[in-house]
Amino acid sequence: MIKKEMIAMLLAGGQGSRLGVLTSKVAKPAVAFGGKYRIIDFPLSNCINSGVDTVGVLTQYQPLRLNSHIGIGIPWDLDRNIGGVSVLPPYEKSSNSEWYTGTANAIYQNIDYMEQFNPDYVLILSGDHIYKMDYEVMLDFHKQNKAEATIAVMPVPIEEASRFGVIITDENRKIQDFEEKPANPRSNLASMGIYIFNWKALKESLIAMAEQSALDFGKHVIPYLHKQGAPLYAYEFNGYWKDVGTLHSYWEANMELIDIVPDFNLYEEYWKIYTKSEILPPQYISSDSVVERSIIGEGSSIYGKVYNSVIGCGVVIGKDTVVRDSIIMNETKIGAFCELNKAIIAEKVTIEDKVRLGIGEEAPNETDPHIYNHGMVTIGEKSVIPKGITVGRNSVIFGVTTPEDYQDAALASGKTLIKAGDEA
Repeated sequence: MIKKEMIAMLLAGGQGSRLGVLTSKVAKPAVAFGGKYRIIDFPLSNCINSGVDTVGVLTQYQPLRLNSHIGIGIPWDLDRNIGGVSVLPPYEKSSNSEWYTGTANAIYQNIDYMEQFNPDYVLILSGDHIYKMDYEVMLDFHKQNKAEATIAVMPVPIEEASRFGVIITDENRKIQDFEEKPANPRSNLASMGIYIFNWKALKESLIAMAEQSALDFGKHVIPYLHKQGAPLYAYEFNGYWKDVGTLHSYWEANMELIDIVPDFNLYEEYWKIYTKSEILPPQYISSDSVVERSIIGEGSSIYGKVYNSVIGCGVVIGKDTVVRDSIIMNETKIGAFCELNKAIIAEKVTIEDKVRLGIGEEAPNETDPHIYNHGMVTIGEKSVIPKGITVGRNSVIFGVTTPEDYQDAALASGKTLIKAGDEA
């Protein structure tokens, strides 16, 4: 029988609804990040850098791009005869077909996959966080404490702790109690959604709790083990970690990459971030262009001025166009004489000449103020914005739009323009 000390299960099925139109056609872990990566590249790279060579990726929502990105795992050196990377969508069983209903339910449905590697330990990861972490160090901590389960935690400001699952420990980091998003937190240690379980304990608790609806680690599995008296420990992580679950945190994490001394360094030799790279020509910067404090992806052609922005691969920015504080994803084409301020533009968008984005006073978004805020303009994948249009702040556009869709060639701040058939 094959024997692996530790295998990883990477939860990548989430829709990421707080990313708005960015995830209407693609799973959150497959969203582009940092000019050439996708969000899932970070936990996958952490696995291979930590010596974990068997990874099950659990997909569900809009998995096509994720599946083709991961392929057989070659970029992460995860194309193995034994182990490697496996994409695990929900599948039809003889009695009933069942979607994954919760994080732990997704793992429960893949007990047979894990069983074949006869692991000592199972590492559970989320596919939508940006960070670098050596899981081997966490495993050493788990073994030293003879824990049944170890939860990675991160100290957060106490005033922010109520947004997280909070862990209460003794002085040896043994878990005494935990609270899900408490109004008055008793600790500032936030769960990162990264777990190491002894395989026997994980399997036993998943089977015992299988009937729970929307079976979840934080709500069901960990409390179950705690009740059984299993030794549970909290492993404190103090590096950079960002949950890019909202448009604003996604924008911030990209902008932090271009700080003079970035908190999160993509250029470290010893901890590389691997990704599937397209075969692209080098970038081209014309003699009239200006590029300051920006990341420019391969195969992009810059004829305008780019300040403080993250530009993906194969992007064209036309003559006399000015881009500031923006994220422009792969294969987007921007015409001449445009102005872009604090815009997030998804892949394969076409913006024609003389379009101005992020203009005027802010107003709250009319349909989803909790998603579209902080003065940003968000443009969904494959959208088209016709020539000469002006767009306000906290606005969103998705679909192939025409001049008739705009009143007086403008979309005011806080407006939502989603063409029917494009939101599906």
